[in-house]
Amino acid sequence: MIRLALFDIDGTLILSGGAGEKAFGQVFAEVFGVPDANRGVRFAGRTDTAIVGEVLERHGIPASPANFARFFAEYPPRLQAMLHQLQGGPLPGVRELVDGLARLPGGPLLGLLTGNIRRGAELKLGHYQLWEPFRLGAFADGRTLRNDVAAFALEEGRRMLGSDLHPDEILVIGDTPADIECGRHIGAQVLAVATGQFPPADLEAHRPDVVLRTLAETSPAAVQAGWRH
Repeated sequence: MIRLALFDIDGTLILSGGAGEKAFGQVFAEVFGVPDANRGVRFAGRTDTAIVGEVLERHGIPASPANFARFFAEYPPRLQAMLHQLQGGPLPGVRELVDGLARLPGGPLLGLLTGNIRRGAELKLGHYQLWEPFRLGAFADGRTLRNDVAAFALEEGRRMLGSDLHPDEILVIGDTPADIECGRHIGAQVLAVATGQFPPADLEAHRPDVVLRTLAETSPAAVQAGWRH
């Protein structure tokens, strides 16, 4: 039985029309004087912190605490503006699944396991009225590696649900190989969904417990039951 369901955000819960990537580019252009900063940078499955560090280093800017703080002070207002300018929304089956899990008697605690910083996650999900159901959050604030974010999610899950929470009772839901890897890092079950940049075959190669084309292919009861029996 799944007691904690941890969702990735971009490509799993929502598509934002590239709002985050465009806001990143704006900050680097307008604040750091680096045009086309996103060129050649891989965003999918990575933490905001790792991406900022890579871009700073590429352009010979010190990856100092002051520069990280400067970036993340300027990023949220630009992200918020982009969310209002671009077309996006919840992916197929997401709202029904999240709402159904929240209503399920004895259902799992709903959490986020994401490469977004907390404020970015809140802006994205709040824009599409999806923030409120999630009671646990593991974000990239101060963390570069997705595996470290996952380890924090496990700690928080045990704090909220009890130290007897077993990794098999955790389900990580995501759309990238990095989501599968970080779920495996904490011993969780993993549901991979092909609503992001990776087709089913690419996800299956990383051996999650199950691969779905969209979250419309499952149900709250199926998620609660899990895939390891």
